[in-house]
Amino acid sequence: MPTTVPAYGSEAAERLASMADVTASDAALRRFLHGLPGVDAVGLQARAATLGTRSIKTTAKAHAIDLAISMIDLTTLEGADTPGKVRALCAKGVHPDPTDRTVPQVAAICVYPDMVATARAALAGSGIQVASVATAFPAGRAALPVKLADSRDAVAAGADEVDMVIDRGAFLSGRYLSVFEEIRAVKEACVRTPGDGSGRDAAHLKVILETGELQTYDNIRRASWLAMLAGADFIKTSTGKVAVNATLPVTQLMLEAVRDFRATTGVQVGVKPAGGIRTTKDAVKYLVVVNETAGPDWLTPRWFRFGASSLLNDLLMQRQKLTTGRYSGPDYVTVD
Repeated sequence: MPTTVPAYGSEAAERLASMADVTASDAALRRFLHGLPGVDAVGLQARAATLGTRSIKTTAKAHAIDLAISMIDLTTLEGADTPGKVRALCAKGVHPDPTDRTVPQVAAICVYPDMVATARAALAGSGIQVASVATAFPAGRAALPVKLADSRDAVAAGADEVDMVIDRGAFLSGRYLSVFEEIRAVKEACVRTPGDGSGRDAAHLKVILETGELQTYDNIRRASWLAMLAGADFIKTSTGKVAVNATLPVTQLMLEAVRDFRATTGVQVGVKPAGGIRTTKDAVKYLVVVNETAGPDWLTPRWFRFGASSLLNDLLMQRQKLTTGRYSGPDYVTVD
């Protein structure tokens, strides 16, 4: 069925409205998604491998480290999470290295919905965003009313960003319009109650594709476009809870998708690789791919994030080495 277009700038809204026929029916959406150019898997992997070998020297590396720190969604998504653990993580996000106040703060703290209020209180006045997973994360196996309630609870508790998971079963079964409508419904659930003090009309929506379960690069491209057409503010690779999470080729493919989507619609969408990015060397590779694929417009925390927990520690150790000439080791950073 036809659905409304989210609020964008007038030009972008007009360009999106011109694509309304694409989502008017399941058959139309299928034609559009299957009409996207096929992915050259060999070429994609070769390009990602080549970009991953780029050498970053001292001054550029220092800038890249600080940029990567500022892009981190510092995350704890464990059943054993406690308010004390969340408050400690928030303190680390505000001052990643208490001995060096020149270290930038992280972009967001990502928690389960029941920990959002704790994180929001701990981060008050810091400017760091509170992100919350929702929609029966990580499997997403719940009825739509449950998913919407999960999202509304997170937003009501103060989440600035909501990370939802798509129904991979529906997508792989070819029920594209069902996935589209679910994303749209969650987008609407992210609208805030007037007067909640957030200063924002709606929480930003990150749509997790769980690329490790989508089987092919062509499916990842289709899922990326589907999520963006439905109103995603970010497309995210993974939950971090499956065997295959973020990879450089997949992230490059998603960056190509957001670049092409902006060229078509005028709407810019962010990208968030998550899961398995643990070292400074890895983070720098991703930043190179961002710059060379989507361009410098995406090289900000507003448009690119790392979903990570352990990455921050390695970035801090490498930063200390550049600053002092000594490699301090893991004993000199907090254990998350």
